[in-house]
Amino acid sequence: MKKILALLLALCMVLGLAACGSGSNAPAASGGKKTFVFGDTTFNAENEEPDINPHYAYSGWPCIRYGVGETLMKIADDGSLQPWLAESATNINETSWEIMIKDAVCFSNGKKCDAAAVKACLEHLIEVHERAADNLKIASMEADGQKLTIVTSEPNPILMNYLSEAYGCIIDMEVGIPENGCVVGTGPYVATEVVTDDHVSLVKNTNYWDGEVHIDEITVRTISDGDTLAMALQSGEIDAAYGMAYASYPLFENDNYKFTSIQTSRCFWGMVNLHVENPGYAIMSDPAVRKAIALGINKQGFVDVLLNGYGYTATGAFPDSFAFGQGVNTVSYDPAQAKAVLEQAGWVDTDGDGIREKDGQKLSIRWLTYPSRQELPLLAESAQATLKEIGIEVQINSTKDHNSIRKDPTQWDIWVSANVNAGLGDPANFFDTYCLDASIKNSGGHHSDRLEKLAVQLRGTFDPAARAKIAVEMQQELLDDNSYIFCSFLRMSMIMQKGVTGLEAHTCDFYELTAALDIN
Repeated sequence: MKKILALLLALCMVLGLAACGSGSNAPAASGGKKTFVFGDTTFNAENEEPDINPHYAYSGWPCIRYGVGETLMKIADDGSLQPWLAESATNINETSWEIMIKDAVCFSNGKKCDAAAVKACLEHLIEVHERAADNLKIASMEADGQKLTIVTSEPNPILMNYLSEAYGCIIDMEVGIPENGCVVGTGPYVATEVVTDDHVSLVKNTNYWDGEVHIDEITVRTISDGDTLAMALQSGEIDAAYGMAYASYPLFENDNYKFTSIQTSRCFWGMVNLHVENPGYAIMSDPAVRKAIALGINKQGFVDVLLNGYGYTATGAFPDSFAFGQGVNTVSYDPAQAKAVLEQAGWVDTDGDGIREKDGQKLSIRWLTYPSRQELPLLAESAQATLKEIGIEVQINSTKDHNSIRKDPTQWDIWVSANVNAGLGDPANFFDTYCLDASIKNSGGHHSDRLEKLAVQLRGTFDPAARAKIAVEMQQELLDDNSYIFCSFLRMSMIMQKGVTGLEAHTCDFYELTAALDIN
């Protein structure tokens, strides 16, 4: 019935647009310019993306996705590094790097992007962005023409991977960070207006250094509701969509639309709250409860039914397409074993209500997640159903305020998120961000002496094969403790009108609106 209503409403919208006599690319509406409208579920303050300033929180994501900013190197779909603004990057010794900036690169205002401009940008970044400063570990920089020399405070084998992160977009610091958030980058598009939770307006960069830009004006619209996004694409109100609800995919499986899809390392996973001040600590600190939760989530069922097959079950933090995602041992869905584990630990249903108790405490957990990733509420509902079968009650809190709530350990027991765990082609960023004592997002208070030692080894290891082996050991430490539960990986898709070209999905989930984008 929901789909039928959506189709009827979409038909009404199409008829309404036809009566007005203009679509998103009608010359009468655009003054002869070629325009493009992109619907995106994720550009919002909820995801720590209030604007496109890469030096704030995660606002580098829309900066790089929407073609305003570019990084020194970029991540290929196989996880390897490719030159972008940089011509080359040479590791001189364990702490020194020599980077040559391409001579043709310029900012959208026409100013040449030389090593001094890159240095100024990175200096400001590490001054104001805690996560970037911790990742990069830059001790000093020296600029000489197009050559930038970086010295790190300690060996940093993946410095160039980190500089390919979205916060690494190079922006013109002589202009600075305007109040409207419209930073000046080197990309094919120039931001003219940014309205948090609503839209970004872009125009062609007439000074673009790397080829012809085909689209004159782009509007990126925040459309967080899946049904609204589907209706907007059906009606022609938008030309392409990111984050479409899987239930709506069949509406676009015809000759009027095109898909671009790829397996990513965006993982749907949960972090257990182990803080002693957490009211649920007595429950979550019980290894039997954590193991039962891991055994009681039907990952394959979630992928097959709720994701319509557009996903891949997870064994660890990374897909097995990466060397550091292979060889981990994890538990599979086994409700019978989960019940046995709980019974043996003394969790039994004494009052017959279907929920187990121990020492007078109900086996009830608070599941914190958020709706802008439409897969996450579906995962919460799936886990709620299967965990209830083994005697665990799940109270779901799906809210855009999850980031503030997760910082208060008294408010949740499991925080479930969607993160690109290997977007930089290397495993270190996931551990550094979420799993270690110094991690900025270790909201669950997890600690492991062995994990800390392995992290030190990883930071000092340059050989990729050796790094992969250490990363497997680190994942196994998390899995054996069941303090992190990895459910599935996303097969990311964008859906577009049939006349759209040059819009491609990438494994790192960074690059969307490029100079190649066009529409007929």
